[in-house]
Amino acid sequence: MSEPAGTALRTRVEQLAREVVKFGAVGGLGLLVNMAAFNLLRHTTDLQVVRASLIATVIAVLFNYVGFRYFTYRDRDKSGRAKELTLFLLFSVVGAVIENGLLYAATYGFGWNTPLQSNFFKVFGIGVATLFRFWSYRTWVFRTLPAKEAVGQAEKFLEAEAAEAASEGQGAPVGLPTPAASRLT
Repeated sequence: MSEPAGTALRTRVEQLAREVVKFGAVGGLGLLVNMAAFNLLRHTTDLQVVRASLIATVIAVLFNYVGFRYFTYRDRDKSGRAKELTLFLLFSVVGAVIENGLLYAATYGFGWNTPLQSNFFKVFGIGVATLFRFWSYRTWVFRTLPAKEAVGQAEKFLEAEAAEAASEGQGAPVGLPTPAASRLT
């Protein structure tokens, strides 16, 4: 009896690990976009450090949404895109406040404003905000399909595969019910 529980736990841990790796890949690219935009704005304009950081954060958030929706969470529920985008932007704003609040405190609270210090606190703020974003995006924004809906989609896929195979004269692939057989069960 402990074997299926152990297998289920291992499967969930493996799924979480894949999700973390994909989130990290998109986030890593987003970090590069964020830091490149931040340093470009910081050194080529007269913008104050936190304003440059906010603009860079917005650019990275837009980049990350595309990566998360079409790479990290492409298998998640796609209904309600307006709600998804609204929640994404809401949690991104909270993340931006965390990220830039730490930079603001370092810059204006402690006077740490050299390029090295600004970059350090920018990256530190991104790191803290990333923990919040990972939790909020996976919990509220890119939600998993309910089990019943996921099973329904899988059954429709299997029925389509069986129908396609039958129309090609191959019969149902091994292990796949024919559409008629699945209605009988």
